[in-house]
Amino acid sequence: MSDISPSAFKSRSRGNWIRLRTLILLRWWAIAGQVSALIVAQRLYNLNLEIGFCYLVVGVAVISNLVASFVYPENKRLSETETLLVVLFDMLQLGLMLYLTGGLNNPFSILIVGPVTVSASALSSRSTLFLGLMAILIVSILTQFHLPLRTEQGFILRMPDVFLFGNWAAIVIAIVFLGVYSRWIVSEMDAMSNALQATQMALAREQKLTDLGGVVAAAAHELGTPLATIKLTSSELAQELSDNDELRQDAVLISEQADRCRDILRSMGRAGKDDLHLRKAPLTALIEEAADPHLERGKTIHFEHISSSGLFESQPTIHRRPEVIHGLRNLIQNAVDFARGNVWIESRWSETHITLRIMDDGRGYPQHVLARIGEPFMRRRGPMADPRRPEYEGMGLGLFIAKTLLERSGADLSFANASDSQNDGAGGYPDRTGAVVEVTWPRHRIEVEASGSRQPTGDNPPIRA
Repeated sequence: MSDISPSAFKSRSRGNWIRLRTLILLRWWAIAGQVSALIVAQRLYNLNLEIGFCYLVVGVAVISNLVASFVYPENKRLSETETLLVVLFDMLQLGLMLYLTGGLNNPFSILIVGPVTVSASALSSRSTLFLGLMAILIVSILTQFHLPLRTEQGFILRMPDVFLFGNWAAIVIAIVFLGVYSRWIVSEMDAMSNALQATQMALAREQKLTDLGGVVAAAAHELGTPLATIKLTSSELAQELSDNDELRQDAVLISEQADRCRDILRSMGRAGKDDLHLRKAPLTALIEEAADPHLERGKTIHFEHISSSGLFESQPTIHRRPEVIHGLRNLIQNAVDFARGNVWIESRWSETHITLRIMDDGRGYPQHVLARIGEPFMRRRGPMADPRRPEYEGMGLGLFIAKTLLERSGADLSFANASDSQNDGAGGYPDRTGAVVEVTWPRHRIEVEASGSRQPTGDNPPIRA
């Protein structure tokens, strides 16, 4: 996947994903909740609170919200640092409110976990760790330093020490667990999103190449006639201008350049393929097309095409879909990357299924990753990079992209090591000791509906002027 820039997926800074408006709305909800709690505590339960200081703390949050709403545009997106400061402000404001209302004796002390969860969902691991430690520090301070909750009669409401410690421990555990859990889930979603984006980019690239081939073939066909006219006219002019050597040479030059253009267009037409071949192709031709970029990479690729009936002529003609070509190409690339010297591509077909097996003589997949093959961002087949290819640094997206694209076409994929089978190598071949990838389609999912026979379309005829 050299066409996909790794830098597009390595960034983990998500602070600029958050709009300031979102945090402002969350803060308004927090302010409404704090005011409601103060009113209920004072009016319904007759608690003797430092109500003036409490409303002062709430007022600071209100003022900060108003300033942010009027000074900054609604669509402003915050940087990592700005988001960190906003969340830290909310945490300190909540901590100060808890200090004024009984510390950890206040049942709302569990809300200190909220900013940490927001940080784990929106910020980097470093910022989340910082805010998590700050939250633990705040609740630890609140266990010893806080204004007590007093009733109207002057009685102090406080938990027994054992419950106070339990509340502290529960909050600390909640901070750690929810922070790690949220971070883990968001990272998984982020990785999957990036991988799917890479898949779409790969498919779009393959589709563009296919479309370009059609355009080239059409251009070669349409320009053939004008070039033939130019060739004929220039030849006639060269004959008529035999008495003017300078003009005759110009006419000959035009004729030669027309021949050159014809040859170029002919080769482009072959590379672009016929329109019919752009839509469908024999199974073997499509497999060889997928493997073509890897034929000259120093490894020998062996093709084996077998019909259940033993008749090569009965091979199916299948839809030439970009996702199938690109998916197979990624699987073949992976085999070539890690093979010692040989890669085998074996295709079989029956009346109901089409099966493709890609095998190599490399070291195979590590046992501990076999069950996870196809997940995004699994970087290497083996425990270490191949010393023969120090320039190669994959993103761990090749197999994921291949699996996603091929499953989209209706295929089932399985991954194994030939060396793990009961026989020596795959299918009894002792030299096939590496990885084995098996791709199976129901025949009706990718086969072109037969209109007479399933004979190969043959080579594309050259475009003649």
